[in-house]
Amino acid sequence: MATTTKTREREAALARVIAVVNDKGGVGKTSLAANLGGQFAGAGYRCLLIDLNRQANLADDLGYRGTDIDDEGAGLLTSVLARTPLVPARDVRPQLDVVCGGARLEDLTPVMVSRLQHHGREAFRVLGDVLAPVAADYELIFIDCPPESTILTDLALGSARWVLMPTKSDLGGLLGMTLVAERFALAREINERLGLLGVVLFATGSRARAIQGEALAAIDEAFGGTSPRFETSIRHAERTAQDARRLGRLAHELEVEAAAQPAWWEELRSGTRSKRISETAASVAGDYRALGLEVLSALQAAETAEKPRGRRRRGAQR
Repeated sequence: MATTTKTREREAALARVIAVVNDKGGVGKTSLAANLGGQFAGAGYRCLLIDLNRQANLADDLGYRGTDIDDEGAGLLTSVLARTPLVPARDVRPQLDVVCGGARLEDLTPVMVSRLQHHGREAFRVLGDVLAPVAADYELIFIDCPPESTILTDLALGSARWVLMPTKSDLGGLLGMTLVAERFALAREINERLGLLGVVLFATGSRARAIQGEALAAIDEAFGGTSPRFETSIRHAERTAQDARRLGRLAHELEVEAAAQPAWWEELRSGTRSKRISETAASVAGDYRALGLEVLSALQAAETAEKPRGRRRRGAQR
């Protein structure tokens, strides 16, 4: 009974852990994790971002690279090695905490290889074990997964309740998504509650309807024709992406700054020239807001659907 209770407590703590996964790089995983986490935090939700990427791109998107909080993944590595609770960096934004990634995660792969040899795939449950004690402090947790690192991706899939999968409409993005579909099936052997929250098209042209249709058909095929797909796609806006990384700002933060900057003709008349923030930030921020609403709706619908089954199980036990 004690084991069952402990398992239920772990599952409850990890119920809103969302792994953002695609085996291909450059398909928007970090941008989605950062912007969804930042917007939810701005709306009053207590959020945590976990960076499993050795390149630590979250540090650029949120502007903390090289600061005192940037431990380059040392804290995450220590927690996994010692099996002690994670210690997030607090308030990178109000209501938003981060477990940093970085170069120190290079040492995590050989550790996991050794544990796999001794414990099999059950070793991949360790991230959930060190996350569960602090997860109750948060309403939403996003794990930014690295590309082309099956060990670190499997760590995320072993701890997450949900998978959110961005993909581009090109062949590389769709191939990466297909590879994750295979890993998804393997992960469910040790994490049977793992579910696909949805697939989102990232950096697509807003008018490329035919290409989007082909991509969505490929998504259905990869997940057996029953894949949940979000209606919202995140549009391609190169200038906004560059501004975000250059300034360490999220799309909705750029939106505010763009609205506050002087009109271009005022700068021209005054003779002052500054590097302007692209006004497309407002459109991109709007895409993330719309996607955030879909994500919340999907979570709430799934949680509501689970409750009657839970009541029946308890009734059957009595």
